[in-house]
Amino acid sequence: MSKIPPLTSYSEEQRQKAMDKYWLIAPYLNQEKSLKSIAEETKISKRTLHNWISKYEQFGLKGLIRKSRKDSGEFKIEKNVMDVIKNLIINHRRNSVASIHRKICEVCNKNNWKQPSYYQVYSISKSLSPNLKKLAYEGKKEYQNKYDLVHRREASHPNEIWQADHTLLDINVLNEKGKPERPWLTIILDDYSRAVAGYFLTFQSPSAINTSLVLHQAIWKKGNRDWPICGIPEKFYTDHGSDFTSIHLEQVAIDLKINLVFSTVGIPRGRGKIERFFLTVNQLFLQDLPGYLGNQTSTSLLTLKELDEKFSIFIINNYHHRIHGTTKKQPILRWNDSGFLPNMPESLESLDLLLLNVAKPRKVHSDGIHFQGLRYMDTNLAAYVGETVLIRYDPRDIAEIRVFYQDKYLCTAISPEISDYTVDLKEIISARNKIRRNLKNQLESRKSVVEEVVISKQRDKSQLTNPDKKKSKLKRYLNE
Repeated sequence: MSKIPPLTSYSEEQRQKAMDKYWLIAPYLNQEKSLKSIAEETKISKRTLHNWISKYEQFGLKGLIRKSRKDSGEFKIEKNVMDVIKNLIINHRRNSVASIHRKICEVCNKNNWKQPSYYQVYSISKSLSPNLKKLAYEGKKEYQNKYDLVHRREASHPNEIWQADHTLLDINVLNEKGKPERPWLTIILDDYSRAVAGYFLTFQSPSAINTSLVLHQAIWKKGNRDWPICGIPEKFYTDHGSDFTSIHLEQVAIDLKINLVFSTVGIPRGRGKIERFFLTVNQLFLQDLPGYLGNQTSTSLLTLKELDEKFSIFIINNYHHRIHGTTKKQPILRWNDSGFLPNMPESLESLDLLLLNVAKPRKVHSDGIHFQGLRYMDTNLAAYVGETVLIRYDPRDIAEIRVFYQDKYLCTAISPEISDYTVDLKEIISARNKIRRNLKNQLESRKSVVEEVVISKQRDKSQLTNPDKKKSKLKRYLNE
């Protein structure tokens, strides 16, 4: 007699059926009931029950597992007929088994082959693996999405892998024209801790400039001590979007010794961590705000700057301190507790030259550099009056600009009128548009752009100290 395989080699279903048999014969084995009474109660013949008892006593529970036939899974059909049946099933997705059976019978008649039965064709159809059918019916892409092994990139320490992606947020906010519009969010996430290294909110579609600005923010130290994530990542993991595959970003990565890693084209499944973050933003942040697409009962909408302020608070005070479902730790603690020192650039100026690619040539005048109706001054500019320099700036805050001469950092020039404020480029444009409208409608306003912005900022400060006062109607925006 051949050796019976161990119990663990059988499926859970087979083991459960063996247990069902055991509980039927257990009263007899425990001398609680006779074999005759068990047969009468269960309607199972005494011969079958006696066979079960004999097998159990000889082999234990595995003796009660029903043996499969040696020819199980085999079809008593000629190989050429079998091949034709499989080809018909694979190449005729919408045909029923009955239709396939009729077709194979016609082929068999022409070739004098023995015709298979309907049930044989049905069994062959059922025996074909689902992944083979998926590949044949829906193509390679759908097959890969369901069956291909996904390589999960797991970082072993902070800043080993950063992931970046964009999403169009499910919320309407007021654009520079006062109209509802959905903003884009660009995020850089640390793979190890799941902490946010940098983000950018804008109405513009994803671009290399926006990605560079986010990477600049992510790498350099933040002004807020409660947001310590910084440093140069070892790997930067993105998709194949044009904003991520730009020559500029590639040059930045080479210079900073960052290894760019791209997900497979059309198969973003390996990037589920950042997709999960976007879901968290939707569920824990956006759903409670006016303008959320799933709850459009509110008529008052936020501005982009107001949304940015709320999002910053959500990231720093909420998300970074929530226990992450996968890591089982707060993102901020997981990033901090590793005890590592982040790899930083040589200087902020060198990072500016690489990533602040919003650059404009400007001439140095005796009273400084003129840009967007503002005047920028620094003592180092005195020796360069009449020279053309290159200014680089972050459109989210143009209170100061970086000045470069012949590709070398010269100084950081400050606009004295707005040096005490954080002024977005769009605030300047909005103020200019407001003055133009006033001039057109009333021909009375003689305020300068700078005066309009400063007055707005003063009103904001007054609003903080006197919340009952009416809020300024000047719309301020964060990005350009």
